[in-house]
Amino acid sequence: MIGNQDNRGLTTLIGDLAQQVTTLLQTESRLLRAEMSESLSKVGAGAVEFLGGAICILAALIVLLQALVIALANAGLGPGWSSLLVGIAVAILGIFLLRSGTASMAPSELTPDRTQDQLKRDARVIKEQIK
Repeated sequence: MIGNQDNRGLTTLIGDLAQQVTTLLQTESRLLRAEMSESLSKVGAGAVEFLGGAICILAALIVLLQALVIALANAGLGPGWSSLLVGIAVAILGIFLLRSGTASMAPSELTPDRTQDQLKRDARVIKEQIK
């Protein structure tokens, strides 16, 4: 009779463990979805702001570059050479900005770090409980 109770107790414990692991995994998946949604919202808002700022800066840059070409031409460099000099300088700056901007937009920013850390802790706890 005692062996039967131990068997039922063990079965109950295993069933409880399975239920708790299932609940834990469901909770972790909800956390993952929430974290990814938060990250994607930030990326979307940042992209809209970036685009608006880029359009404004582009318009201002065109006007300022035209003024620089005119100033260099009036200083005696000539319109063609002034345009060439300003164009080369802007192209070099553009290449530098593209490279640094590409490096800043790494996919690692979208990694759900908090969820990964929590899953690792949960796995350790489950392993400890099984022992």
